[in-house]
Amino acid sequence: MAQKDLVKKCPECQGINLSWNRDKGEISCKDCGLVIEDKMVDFTQEWREFDSEDGESRRRTGAPMTYTQFDQGLGTEVGQKGDLFKLEGKERNKFFRLRKWQYRISTAIERNLKLALAELIRVSSYLKLPRSVEEEAARIYTLAVQRGLVRGRSMESVVAGALYAACRRHDVPRTLDELSEASGIEKKEIGRTYRFVTRELGITILPSNPADYIARFASALKLSAETQSKSVEILERAQKSELTSGRGPTGIAAAALYVAALMHGEKRTQREVADVAGVTEVTIRNRYKELLDELELEKEIKKTKKRKK
Repeated sequence: MAQKDLVKKCPECQGINLSWNRDKGEISCKDCGLVIEDKMVDFTQEWREFDSEDGESRRRTGAPMTYTQFDQGLGTEVGQKGDLFKLEGKERNKFFRLRKWQYRISTAIERNLKLALAELIRVSSYLKLPRSVEEEAARIYTLAVQRGLVRGRSMESVVAGALYAACRRHDVPRTLDELSEASGIEKKEIGRTYRFVTRELGITILPSNPADYIARFASALKLSAETQSKSVEILERAQKSELTSGRGPTGIAAAALYVAALMHGEKRTQREVADVAGVTEVTIRNRYKELLDELELEKEIKKTKKRKK
């Protein structure tokens, strides 16, 4: 609602013949001449853009702040694009020297961040992580550098630990094995660094929910939506029976998916399920037996087999 609409009539003569001067920001009564408002603010759009170039020339703000750049995106660059080549002689050489000095980052923290954040973006791209996770991981790494937690540890391991912490905080299921493959750091080292960084920075992370892995595993195994829904239902029953506590989320999720696939006649071998989940066949077999015994699922599997016959 425009601010003009809030003023219905003149408080002096009760007239409704009002005039709004947009340039001065005033509302006055045409009948008695009383200035009703003298500091009106126009909240409507100041300008419109019809193409990207038109919009860029009129905007007064730059790109938003981001932790994925060492200067959080607030720095400026000398001689963007081909601007330097428009200059001649000494002027061009002068700006080339300025640009060279700009690239020589002064502090050790900035140098570390420039290298580490490039590695972080590379690993994030390899794992196909969303922008929100990438931003959170960059924030965690920046805090770790500022607190001096990177000393004595490889930059790559801290980057991988920050990415794993960000994945856990945003409920994006990625295993330590996947991070190890993407970063080239051993799984144990990533886990050790992850625990150290989260403890020192006071980051609270809840245990992984096995149901978060179901969609990815089901897609990789090409299972139906019915099987996927059934596996989630099995996991909910397992959580009520406290079967998930103290067990790896990927193993219990894979076992629930294996049982659901058997129920719906979509047979997958334990080897196939283990390869997708990144666990061993022994783990699948053990979790599978626990689910059958505790939840009495063997009867349901037999019933579904009889129906299909």
